[in-house]
Amino acid sequence: MLIIDNLEVSVDDKKVLNGLSLKVGANEVHAIMGPNGAGKSSLSNVLAGHPSYQILSGSVTFKEENLLEMEPNQRALKGVFKSFQYPLEIAGLNTKEFLKESYNLHRKQKGLDALSSGAFEAVLGEKMEMVKFNPLLIDRDLHSNFSGGEKKKSEILQMALFEPSLAILDETDSGLDIDALKAVGQAIEKLRAKDRSIILITHYQRLLDFIQPDVVHVMQNGKIVRSGNKDLAKILEAEGYESSS
Repeated sequence: MLIIDNLEVSVDDKKVLNGLSLKVGANEVHAIMGPNGAGKSSLSNVLAGHPSYQILSGSVTFKEENLLEMEPNQRALKGVFKSFQYPLEIAGLNTKEFLKESYNLHRKQKGLDALSSGAFEAVLGEKMEMVKFNPLLIDRDLHSNFSGGEKKKSEILQMALFEPSLAILDETDSGLDIDALKAVGQAIEKLRAKDRSIILITHYQRLLDFIQPDVVHVMQNGKIVRSGNKDLAKILEAEGYESSS
């Protein structure tokens, strides 16, 4: 699904990725952990196509195509999805209309006809139930007066609707209480699929109580320094990241 080879990246004249390499297969969940400043969010931004990041060297191949040559909207339509650590409130953008227009763009990309409002609402209702999204929020502006947990559920609702091939979840657990964490974690676990890969960026092992990763990576100084199975997350929780230095 994704091959990152010796990727070096800078932003604002500061190097943030230092020869990072990573392979993610189809139907795999990879958790990336590491201290603040390790480059985890920079990696997610680069994969999504954030224009502030300068690629110095290396390559990123997504489903046998050069991801770095694609514009951000092209990446999204080809199946790359990113959820944000701090989802923005966007005044004037109705949540349901945003989801409908985006959903139909994805259908067009797949050669399918756009759904009518009624047909889309049926699909939307099913996905909202899946991720336990509060239906009272669907007619508000996007993320307007949503709680932290509701914003994160909104992003997972987008993932459920758009059915990406590669989902990059950047600290989806940040700012969540235990109930919201459980709900979001269980929703993500439901969205695992044979043709979908997930990169889960997190500081803490607690989210991994609900999502079972196939591989856990430790990231420091802009590169992967250690990889292991799900038990590695518990070791890191107990010993800290210095044990991987």
